[in-house]
Amino acid sequence: MIKPWSDKLRNVDPYIPGEQSKNKNIIKLNANENPYPPSPAVLEALRNIAPKSLSMYPDSSAEPLVSALAEYYGVERNQIFAGNGSDDVLALSFMSFFNSDKPILFPDITYSFYPVWCRLFNIPYETPEISDNFRIDPSDYYKPNGGVIIPNPNAPTGISEGREFIRDILEHNRDSIVIIDEAYVDFGGSSSVELINEYDNLLIVQTFSKSRSLAGMRIGAAIGNSELISVLNSVKNCYNSYTMDSAAIACGTASVKDDRYFRDILNRIISTRERSSEEFKKLGFTVYPSHSNFIFVTKPDINARDLFEALKRDNIFIRYFNLPRIDNHLRITIGTDEQMDILIEHVKNYLNA
Repeated sequence: MIKPWSDKLRNVDPYIPGEQSKNKNIIKLNANENPYPPSPAVLEALRNIAPKSLSMYPDSSAEPLVSALAEYYGVERNQIFAGNGSDDVLALSFMSFFNSDKPILFPDITYSFYPVWCRLFNIPYETPEISDNFRIDPSDYYKPNGGVIIPNPNAPTGISEGREFIRDILEHNRDSIVIIDEAYVDFGGSSSVELINEYDNLLIVQTFSKSRSLAGMRIGAAIGNSELISVLNSVKNCYNSYTMDSAAIACGTASVKDDRYFRDILNRIISTRERSSEEFKKLGFTVYPSHSNFIFVTKPDINARDLFEALKRDNIFIRYFNLPRIDNHLRITIGTDEQMDILIEHVKNYLNA
């Protein structure tokens, strides 16, 4: 039965994340989570949260975290914005900066939340096609537009471009806001933070979910010139002044300050990624060059979906995308060495069956 108010409801196709199984006995390599715990300093920060602070509103400006990030990146505090994960920061950025009648531009194979936000916020968009080897052509972004968003490294491919690539896009888009989504940059990519004082239309978005092992805390940040950050804060304060809770602010601040642990975990994951890539190549897979905490693989003589389903039956979860051009590819999050060894052994058994 159709309700009389049904036509008032917003009809959108939501973003679908990697499956979050309730089975605790799985090897979960499908959501690009970090297999290692956060810094011990984060756990100490949690223990030291005063109970009384939980009955009061948190710092609406997330000042301790903003100050720690400003010091870490060598920028001013008014060049940093903190929010509830990079998805929240990106959604705010779409609302804040993409308000033209011209379409915004982002690659046709990329983070699948971008078109969801465009449909939700009624933002026109175009998706220039990346090459057969999944590289972005900067010349596709030279045309008039209402804004540009480039993930670097890209997802789900893991491929990154250098700083001069970003500079090229910025030079050809002086009259548009250019957002560089650096969710995975810490795993070997080239950050564009040093360009923010050169290009006042550049906004960089990062997350604590991947490299800092804090996906459960939902912490994200944007770095840009003070005018862009001021607009983000204004838009945030139009609907929720207190987007970050006290625990997230304390834990994020502690994580930023423990750089030694941060670097150690990064090196472990990068080492495991490179070793795992070589193992998949030995099995006949094409493994695309990755600067992320996952690898993107394909093997033309096997059906990627069948392998995905077979591994799932063995309680090993990886990511399959039923999408044009990548429907015979798999994205595999880098786990611990032990987890990756188990995965590779199961893949070998599948290929030999």
